[in-house]
Amino acid sequence: MDHLPQKVWWTPQEIAEANLPEMPNTKRGVQKIAERFDWRSDPDLARRRAGRGGGWEYSWRLFPALAQRALLATAEAAPKERHVLTWEEFERTSGKAQDEARRRHGCLTTVEGLVAAGMVKRLAVISVAEDKAVSEKTIWNWFRLVEGVAPENWLPALAPKPRGSRAGLATPDYDEEFWEFIKSDYLRPRGPKLAVAHRHAMRAAREKGWKTASYEVVLRRKKQEIPRQTEILAREGLDGLKKLYPTQTRDRLSLHALEAVNADYHRFDVFVRWPAEPGSNSDEGDIVRPQLVAFRDVYSGRVLSWRVDKTPNKVGVSLALGDLIERFGIPYHVTLDNGREFANKFLTGGTKTRFRFKVKDDDIPGILTSLGVQVHWATPYSGQSKPIERMFRDFAEDISKDPRFAGAYTGHRTDAKPEDYGSRAIPLETFITVLEEGIAEHNARTGRRGQTAQGRSFLEVFEQSYAEAPIRKATEEQRRLWLMGAEGVRADRKTGLIRFMGNEYYSEWMIDIAGQKTVARFDPSDLRAGLHVYSLDNRYLGHAECRVAAGFYDIEEARTLAAARRKWVKAEKAALDAHRRFTARELGAMMDEARPGTLKPSAPEAKVVRPTFARKPQSVPQPAPSPEQEAQHAALVASFDQKRSQKPDVTEDARTRFLRALELEARIAAGEPVHRDQERWLSGYQQEPEYLAEKMIHDAFNKDASG
Repeated sequence: MDHLPQKVWWTPQEIAEANLPEMPNTKRGVQKIAERFDWRSDPDLARRRAGRGGGWEYSWRLFPALAQRALLATAEAAPKERHVLTWEEFERTSGKAQDEARRRHGCLTTVEGLVAAGMVKRLAVISVAEDKAVSEKTIWNWFRLVEGVAPENWLPALAPKPRGSRAGLATPDYDEEFWEFIKSDYLRPRGPKLAVAHRHAMRAAREKGWKTASYEVVLRRKKQEIPRQTEILAREGLDGLKKLYPTQTRDRLSLHALEAVNADYHRFDVFVRWPAEPGSNSDEGDIVRPQLVAFRDVYSGRVLSWRVDKTPNKVGVSLALGDLIERFGIPYHVTLDNGREFANKFLTGGTKTRFRFKVKDDDIPGILTSLGVQVHWATPYSGQSKPIERMFRDFAEDISKDPRFAGAYTGHRTDAKPEDYGSRAIPLETFITVLEEGIAEHNARTGRRGQTAQGRSFLEVFEQSYAEAPIRKATEEQRRLWLMGAEGVRADRKTGLIRFMGNEYYSEWMIDIAGQKTVARFDPSDLRAGLHVYSLDNRYLGHAECRVAAGFYDIEEARTLAAARRKWVKAEKAALDAHRRFTARELGAMMDEARPGTLKPSAPEAKVVRPTFARKPQSVPQPAPSPEQEAQHAALVASFDQKRSQKPDVTEDARTRFLRALELEARIAAGEPVHRDQERWLSGYQQEPEYLAEKMIHDAFNKDASG
């Protein structure tokens, strides 16, 4: 059970008189700390003092870590926690209580959405309180009700408490060890059914002498005590748990056409014969499942541009992006997948990505960054964060299964292959024709039920908004950004000639950039067309002609996706460990001990005995070890136990890590040698919120102490 200090709320004078660690011992010093860290901004941790004199008083949770630890030394048991309704209990509540819970839930989710968009939580609460006609304190109280509750269980947690006391669990008339055995057995990966776990426990109870309970009692307690997410995590793993996490609902009505687009790759379930490249040994070409890269308007759902290639690559992405901007204009936001065909410096150089390259001063400004497009990265392996995935499911049904692709359709799974699997491959020209028709039909199909469509087609929605929206058109100079690639190259130190991809590029003006590092923009499908040369600060220098064409004509590279995890999974793991008291090995040991004679099959009397004509020789017994060997073995075991007992404790709290960081900073400032791993750790730790918070408290304390 959580514990609280004997005194929760403190005035500045009381804090000063308490002489707490890392806290000033003067009232003015405490007030400076409160002002510097804006203690009064959180209504849950700061309040007006009631009574004569007024003033402010602050919760002990605002104090530094050492001060909190000192107060917890005299902690007392916290009051009993409020009961949170389960989903089953929520369904049995009245419709009025459920409506009130939904109203509260809507307010909290709106606040969370504003916070995710960058607004301070206190200001978000004020805004929602005014809009929903509720008090700010009420919203903060609702947040307190869901503190420590998983987001998917907020709705029942926000339901008003039913009248009358809750009929809790009756005092069990069976041993708790019996229940712990069942829980540990049931909450195993691919664990048995609850009825099987109950039989296992009954078997162990006969040996242990436990008082038992019926299966119905166990089932009822399981439903009341074990949360569904804990059960899913234990039995189905992380993949099953992630399916329980709610997806984010996005409001498209606040957007307009071409304000936001998203892009991704899709592999068709169709065998296509790709024409042979010039110079290849094959005359028929390769049979591939083609990859489509498409840019889709988020507001309307219309497909704006697309390209087809054999593999995902940044060239196809750049060409599709060029088609989009050339025909419609420059979007304000773009959501991209984390594959390297998207997250590359050619497109997004200079953008602070979460999964890819470090941003350096001499990074190449990519296409999107140079055009002022804000790049957003979709969560890896999360179709909910990429609306375009819904469109690709339609393509898999409407286009891949087109009658003209009969015999070339592969099926969407390895175990769902059609009977005519692999009987033919579609020529690329035929595939492109059918694909173009399918995308046009997808855009023009009426009866869409989306938030912005309301029965219209994606095409109608886009055209209506596009005619009224502020559209950014690209200039002639900006066209070089997406029609050309970008790579950092250095001009020859003497002549200024640029060697790139095996080719040589030169014009007479390039003598002025001899030895300089430049940005070369080129047509990725035709390197012989020459280079447009820019300075590192994106200033156009001129065009360089291709003088020696010995390199490639085009560029391609395949990329893969990155993965991510959610923080709430760690909390669910901890909750699962709390329920599983016994390990699988301990359960097995208990069952081995519980082997009553009634479970052992009786040995039947043999009627026919097979004679034995020969036996294998018995193994030769090994001689007993000598006293010297026994002494050496005992010394080896003692040495191992001594080293194991001397293993240092690697666990550290926040204060210890901060003190270690201060020591390393002092050594570096004094010019003392520091190991590379220590420098790397210090550099990363200095960027963490824990270090910044400890640093502010440390500096403030030293300033007050010196004053």
